[in-house]
Amino acid sequence: MTAASVLRRPSDLADRGGALAGNAHRFYDAASAAWMVKVFPGEFYVTSKPNETLVTVLGSCVAACIRDPYKGIGGMNHFMLPLEHSGGWNGQTQSMRFGNFAMEKLINELIKAGCSRNALEIKVFGGGNVTETRNLIGTENAEFVLRYLKAEGLSVAARDLGGRLPRRINYFPITGKVVRRLLGSADTNAIAREESEYANSLSSRTTAGDIELFE
Repeated sequence: MTAASVLRRPSDLADRGGALAGNAHRFYDAASAAWMVKVFPGEFYVTSKPNETLVTVLGSCVAACIRDPYKGIGGMNHFMLPLEHSGGWNGQTQSMRFGNFAMEKLINELIKAGCSRNALEIKVFGGGNVTETRNLIGTENAEFVLRYLKAEGLSVAARDLGGRLPRRINYFPITGKVVRRLLGSADTNAIAREESEYANSLSSRTTAGDIELFE
């Protein structure tokens, strides 16, 4: 999966209920009698279906859960800012493009689906420092999303950012409810390893030339 594997084609929310890179991560959970949609790094999902739950696992990454409570439409993204191969953060303009695109794409798709920007309820999660690096990657991601929302004049209804443990997030767009579960050390190493690989893939894209984010 690449940073570009987000929205590959337009979706009719009235017919399909969501917008994602295909339907590979959507499955029915009989125990909760609901459709679960897993949102991975570099992806987002927008839905109008009342029986869909959006799920993601976050280490250093951040997810924004955003909905219009009056329209019954909501969505989630999952993003990380890129690192240089040397271990330091890229220049502000280049690295921030990833976070900017992730936030703008989700918000713009919600507005295209009929949501009002002024009515958006925004909750942000993640940004844990789970990787063993000298850079506080999670802190950088968490600080970015708060700076972005402040600059855009958008308020935060709820946040759970920072710490050293990964999180599992279940988001119910129809109600705005979020169930957050902190994961233990057994999960931390695997998540940190996966995110390190993802961060390296982002870094190689920034050094190779233009960033291809959303198709």
